[in-house]
Amino acid sequence: MGLTLIRKLENFAPLNAEEKQALVEAAGRTRRLAAGESIIHENDPTGGVNLIQEGLACRYKMLPDGRRSILGFFVPGDLCDLRVFILESMDHSIGALTPTTVATLSREAVLDILERFPRLTRALWWSTLVDEAITREWVVNIGQRTALERLAHLLCELYHRLSAVQLTDGGVFELPLTQAELADSLGLSTVHVNRTLQELRRSGALTLRGRHVEILDLGRLEAAAMFNPNYLHLQDRDEPAARRGL
Repeated sequence: MGLTLIRKLENFAPLNAEEKQALVEAAGRTRRLAAGESIIHENDPTGGVNLIQEGLACRYKMLPDGRRSILGFFVPGDLCDLRVFILESMDHSIGALTPTTVATLSREAVLDILERFPRLTRALWWSTLVDEAITREWVVNIGQRTALERLAHLLCELYHRLSAVQLTDGGVFELPLTQAELADSLGLSTVHVNRTLQELRRSGALTLRGRHVEILDLGRLEAAAMFNPNYLHLQDRDEPAARRGL
């Protein structure tokens, strides 16, 4: 298992060597998926808990007419629903958006960690509560925010989440998403996404370079989104480099 899950959980509390080793040992087989491949389909048996080690994945629902709604993104270090093994079958799908490496934690391995390591258990519950908080913000995004606010909010969120697992470089992070995928996550058309991206660029808050975003002024981007990072519960981290202008 990579270091990303450990990095993520240490935003809650430092983990000792035994706790870290337990996470490493819990990871079962690893799969490498191409962009567009499904990690698990709706109605499939749940099995174990999927961990994103590398790449970018999403949670989504498909309508009978082929329209897709992306309900959340998974970055390295994210567990795709820690408690999903309690259910008999999936009520949504999870798919790889980029080449993605996924490890599977068995039901037995998860239960063993929960029984043996109280602090690690609290860190995992913290991770689950953060996932639920992110879902609430996405509901607000679709229900109340304008197109510019939605996109700016999503970019702020991804920046903070990737920074928490040390996958940003100053204000730069990889955004390997198509405009269609952004549209499916924001409830917008691809044309509207394109216009909104250009508006954010003109504002001076960020630049786009291929698959990378460089945040030039995090405060300006957060103000445009009315973004408050408290729902990510990362208050113990250092101030983001992008805010310091590094």
